[in-house]
Amino acid sequence: MAEELSNLDMTDTHRGIYTVLIFLVAYGFVMTEEFTHLSKSKPVILAAAIIWAHVAILAQQKGVPAEQLHAAFEHDLKEYAELMLFLLVAMTYINAMAERNVFEALRSWLVRKQFGYRQLFIITGVIAFFLSAIADNLTSALLVGAVVLAVGVDNPKFVSISFVNLVVAANAGGAFCPFGDITTLMVWQAEYAEFFDFFKLFIPSVVNYAIPATVMYFAVPDEQPKASDEAAVSMKPGAIAICAMFLLTIAAAVSFKQVLHLPPFMGMMAGLSVLMLYGHYLKTQYTVEGESRFDIFNQVRHAEWDTLLFFFGVVFAVGGLGYIGYLELMSSAMYEGLGPTTANILIGLISAVVDNIPVMFAVLNMGLDMDLYQWLLVTLTAGVGGSLLSVGSAAGVALMGQSNHRYTFFSHLKWTPAIAVGYAASIFTHYLING
Repeated sequence: MAEELSNLDMTDTHRGIYTVLIFLVAYGFVMTEEFTHLSKSKPVILAAAIIWAHVAILAQQKGVPAEQLHAAFEHDLKEYAELMLFLLVAMTYINAMAERNVFEALRSWLVRKQFGYRQLFIITGVIAFFLSAIADNLTSALLVGAVVLAVGVDNPKFVSISFVNLVVAANAGGAFCPFGDITTLMVWQAEYAEFFDFFKLFIPSVVNYAIPATVMYFAVPDEQPKASDEAAVSMKPGAIAICAMFLLTIAAAVSFKQVLHLPPFMGMMAGLSVLMLYGHYLKTQYTVEGESRFDIFNQVRHAEWDTLLFFFGVVFAVGGLGYIGYLELMSSAMYEGLGPTTANILIGLISAVVDNIPVMFAVLNMGLDMDLYQWLLVTLTAGVGGSLLSVGSAAGVALMGQSNHRYTFFSHLKWTPAIAVGYAASIFTHYLING
């Protein structure tokens, strides 16, 4: 569990209120990223630095020893370091697979198979659902989104509705596996649920995806895309081996946690070292004329650094506000006032507007005493609540950028009632199975 640190209890001070305003302004920039084109990491890192500067001044005013302040700061640093290293390895593996043409070969195969639009709607949704259980929802949505764009190049309606489908599928698929989303990973690392506990959310996640997908299916054009004369894309040497190593790396992370009782990122780092050694072998053995050689550090360089640094800003900004005492205030208002079930359902609705990472980090740092059923409920709602609006998840925001105006906030909003029925049904399913 997260270490218990007493907060400053200075929420009613001018300086305390000022830190909340700083966070809200920074988050305003995050939410308008699509229009301003300002990377979301930039405002939150600045906000985190300003908030902690004020925390330090408040701690001095209250006469808190420097060691106590450092302990609170280092608690956030430890939280961030563990998750950042874990995610960095996962991103590096995904990039290595992309560089070896694993995903391009899949896209090429689907384009050449000449499936109808309705078949493609189902196939791409199911792929996004299961792919996001091991890759994150953003990566899954972008990879499968490339397939949808390739086959739906002449049919904007198909692209629009398929992108809504991909967002719902990727968010639902990420909810039942610790590797599927940063929020599930945070709950697992904080030891509120064991690795295999998350799979109890598999059926609720399927329900969450299946209901809106069924409703949307009948609106998909019942037509055939134009025949493609695209040549087959073959995978580069070592592609299958890297896929196998990624699965073994996940197994290592689970083993480090379950068997050795060490943080799972250590298992991931072990897997990264194996990829680095194998990368050296590829670099020396396979040199094709005119083709750049496999370089592991290129894959590290192309990790989603904006996401990793955004996460840094969130952890420290929310951690700083928590140390002032705002998370305890929120906890008593929501969880004690409304009860855990209502509060956890509300968390999902909040994550449709605000990114689920700061929402879940705040919940984890409230020091709540909830049973496994409630922790799985908040994992589910925070994971799938972002599907209600296109701006509610990284997958939706990324696909809006990728779609060239064919998938928009309002084209998604049209299907929000169907997605909301899926959201309610998944919560009810969780209650029936795990309640």
